[in-house]
Amino acid sequence: MRTAVSRLHHPILWSLLLLMASVTLTGAARADALAAVQTLRAGGCGGIVPLAQPLRRSAALERTAAEWAHGRTLATAAAHNGYGDPPEGVHVISPDATLLEVLRRSECRVLSTQSLREIGVYHRGEDYWLVLAGVVETPARAAAPPRAPLALPPAAAGHSARLLAARALELINEARARGARCGRHEFAPAPPMTLSPTLDGVALGHAADMAAHNYFEHQDLTGQSPADRVRASGYRESLVGENIAYGPNSIEEAVQGWLDSPDHCENIMDPRFAQMGIASASGRSVRHGLYWVQLLAEPRA
Repeated sequence: MRTAVSRLHHPILWSLLLLMASVTLTGAARADALAAVQTLRAGGCGGIVPLAQPLRRSAALERTAAEWAHGRTLATAAAHNGYGDPPEGVHVISPDATLLEVLRRSECRVLSTQSLREIGVYHRGEDYWLVLAGVVETPARAAAPPRAPLALPPAAAGHSARLLAARALELINEARARGARCGRHEFAPAPPMTLSPTLDGVALGHAADMAAHNYFEHQDLTGQSPADRVRASGYRESLVGENIAYGPNSIEEAVQGWLDSPDHCENIMDPRFAQMGIASASGRSVRHGLYWVQLLAEPRA
């Protein structure tokens, strides 16, 4: 099992994260836009709308977005690419570094529409054209090899997700009630934490994004840190920590792995953290195991 820890109040690590962001933000802007949309859908716009399943990239919608950007109306471009019903279209102007926040503030409800299944993105400079639609089965599209949408594992959907979060909270609070030795540091018993649906949504967004794009980092493909993602959800925090893991097949295994790792254990036992969220997502492509994300936060008074 691989694990990683982020203690964002540590000034040295924060500097490292900023350095990593300056490198990550030079990546493909289209991937950044797609990752931002997936994060917003998985987080329910910070808990204000129902969580929505991730979108799959559509070549037809990407052609539609490009034609729209070059002067065609959205309806004309969509019809030219096999869409009888006009899809949803979003055009924003934003630097890469603020794209997630701009989309969250201006277009999150549209982007999180439950019936949407596919997305196409085109960008030029700081202009982004996003086109989203449900699945359309025209003869031309039906002849193409099907591309399965990213599916969240049973542990991260509906009732099962709530059961997973409740079990995780039980295990975490049992450890905090006992006290623990994390490496060389002894921790006294800590008060129990509570679950935050908002933090659950943010955790799910990052787990799903890592699973969809085959990476394993605290910093996502848009350059956002765990604290950035929490703030973008509207959660008011004083302190944020994140534990991630890849490979465990159960919540019991994931939590035990974190408790056995000194840095992760310190996050779990830190008495300042009062709320948590947790989620998992099934990997695709090269990695097929489960990605786990635990967010811990001290709410701002």
